Amino acid sequence: MASLKKIARRSFLVGSAAILGGVAFGTYKYHQPAPNPLEPGEGKAVLNPFVFVDQSGVTLIAPRAEMGQGVRSSWAALIAEELDVDPAQVNVIHGPAAKAYYNSAMMAEALPGRGYNASDFQHSLGQIVGNFSKFLDLQVTGGSSSMKDGFTRMRLAGASARETLKEAAAQRLGVARALLETENGYVLAPGDVKLSYAELATEAAALEPQEPELRPAAQWKYIGKPVPRIDMTAKVTGTAGFGVDTRIEGMKFAAIKQNPHFGAGMRGFDASTAKDMAGVEQILDLGDAVAVVGSNTWLAQQAVEAIEVDWEPATYPKTTDAIFAEIEAAFDGSANSTMRDDGDVDSLPDGAELIEAEYRLPYLAHATMEPMNATALYTGDALEIWAPNQGPTVVQKAAAALTGLDTEAVTVNTTFLGGGFGRRIEVDYTNRAVQIAQQLKGTPVQLTWSREEDMRHDYYRPGAIGRYRAAVKDGKAVMVHGKIAAQSTTQEGAGRMLGLPMSGPDKGHVDAAFNQPLAIPNFRVEGYIAKPMIPVGFWRSVAASFNGFFSDSIIDEMAHKAGRDPLEFRLELARAEWEPAAKVLETVRDMSGWTGTTPAGIGRGVALAYSFGTPVAQVIEVADRDGDIAITKAWIAADLGLVVDPQNTEAQLFSGLAYGLSAACFGEITFDNGAVEQENFPDYDAMRMPSMPSVEVAVLQQQKHMGGAGEPGTPPAAPALTNALFDLTGKRARELPLNKQFSLL
Repeated sequence: MASLKKIARRSFLVGSAAILGGVAFGTYKYHQPAPNPLEPGEGKAVLNPFVFVDQSGVTLIAPRAEMGQGVRSSWAALIAEELDVDPAQVNVIHGPAAKAYYNSAMMAEALPGRGYNASDFQHSLGQIVGNFSKFLDLQVTGGSSSMKDGFTRMRLAGASARETLKEAAAQRLGVARALLETENGYVLAPGDVKLSYAELATEAAALEPQEPELRPAAQWKYIGKPVPRIDMTAKVTGTAGFGVDTRIEGMKFAAIKQNPHFGAGMRGFDASTAKDMAGVEQILDLGDAVAVVGSNTWLAQQAVEAIEVDWEPATYPKTTDAIFAEIEAAFDGSANSTMRDDGDVDSLPDGAELIEAEYRLPYLAHATMEPMNATALYTGDALEIWAPNQGPTVVQKAAAALTGLDTEAVTVNTTFLGGGFGRRIEVDYTNRAVQIAQQLKGTPVQLTWSREEDMRHDYYRPGAIGRYRAAVKDGKAVMVHGKIAAQSTTQEGAGRMLGLPMSGPDKGHVDAAFNQPLAIPNFRVEGYIAKPMIPVGFWRSVAASFNGFFSDSIIDEMAHKAGRDPLEFRLELARAEWEPAAKVLETVRDMSGWTGTTPAGIGRGVALAYSFGTPVAQVIEVADRDGDIAITKAWIAADLGLVVDPQNTEAQLFSGLAYGLSAACFGEITFDNGAVEQENFPDYDAMRMPSMPSVEVAVLQQQKHMGGAGEPGTPPAAPALTNALFDLTGKRARELPLNKQFSLL
């Protein structure tokens, strides 16, 4: 069991509000603990920045961003499980930017191997590697890693708090700690003595943290059971604080206009019309962009649109076709990776039937519902930022570099996020707010991007091409050879985030292609990296979003070529490779009543994808409605190994499906003259409530290790839908979006 490191007692400071007279507990380590971000205070005790107990009750300092995925509620349940309190009674606040809040789970994904067949030793090695994240200041929410990151750390924090509070009670009462119990925020002693945590907090502050014993699963009250979302009331009443809700006394509002040609500058601008418009207070030259500061956001955005700008031209290919020609050219070079190379794919087995297919998927925007925004206050010797962000330390370091301040002089306040999906791991929107704040020294300013500005200046999901050769013989899969070309999110996105050059074989580039848990004797997957052109970044499920489509589509084509039931074809391959993958297929088969045949006017498709540690199978049903096609039903089964909150996990899988269906049906970013053609939701649509299918979700807990929930539901959505459309129409979709080929309701 991990042991607690002893850290000097300190008081806790978040922003300008001190929490006094309490004791904090937690667990982070790797030989030496990361520096504690909390300020010292005489007579106060902070051992670690996760759990704080004072006269007001229990506070969880959560370093992961809440963007609708329920991380605050699930982490509160982990604390509450060991601390013997109701999760609803746990106050949760977001922690400051600090090394101590590193994500211990994300880096483990970079280890070699397919993931699903990793040994206990490999998982242990992943935990060790994960702890190096603190040396990179990797305080990041992403990669479906929050539960894997927090499961043991938060329970240890709660258990340490419980045992230390019991020790404080034992010393007060003069009894052995072993005679004490805890219940609902109280320490219980013989003789019906009942002491609240609040009244013990000051005494506990004087003690060293006690070594905890974690409770066995048989005693869990909250883990594995639905827990009401602690942020629900605030969100349904409109009192939750998102980035755009930030209000600071004396605050000004800003809008921005940036070059639609990525990486290019600004030759000059004419603001003569804008400067006399209502509400305009200042027009700022940002060097490669122009901003308007005004009395409210709407007026500032109207004014900035009235500014005529002479932009420098694009230096990359200027049209969608030309950009995809460069992606295609990557195949002419050498492969960056060959992460799977089983058997022989260079020769066709005797008597086998060959299938050759090329799949193409477009660039995609994140299109978060809350527009990109950040508020900043620069005083000259300090900077404070309020922003809906996924990486506080990333924001902090970028802002410090931009202003020349020490990182300690930059305070980052993380608000609720109105959607993230990887977009808010970037720092362009916070840096722009800082640039404006520097010109308004001493005045807080909130920058909000228009939807058009957001759509034209994203870090997009890369466009990708998959070239496949496959073969079947006697009804069996005998060969798959996949080649995948796209810009590298690892090299470009992770390189920006970490500030480090990224080289070597890119495992993430071929995720959900090389590591599909299917027993195919001759199986090779190669990754080809296209040169940087369009800014690309992390999009929900990252490269698995396109590789899941490529790798499952070819399997479906193989099943039909072999004359086999598509679900049974996959199930045979999964059973021979990894049982959890077979189980999720069996589950959606039984949930959907799959028979392998569909009546006239109905189509069904199945898909399987493994990503972020989780196998997910989906069945989707479509129906012909007088020549239009409706998506009527969907079934999802996923095996996460261990689930903290099954209801919340179901919601995440449902959400992943909806996000994947939106992209499959409507999502496409195209380019003309170097600029993005889409501007707003009318030309970048999403699934609406009337077009969503009814959805049933089954959450399995049979695999040995914990998987992620937020992203794995997305990769199977597109292939399950296109496979259903093939069953209905006989038309195989090898490109997306589908609204270009089918009349979708």
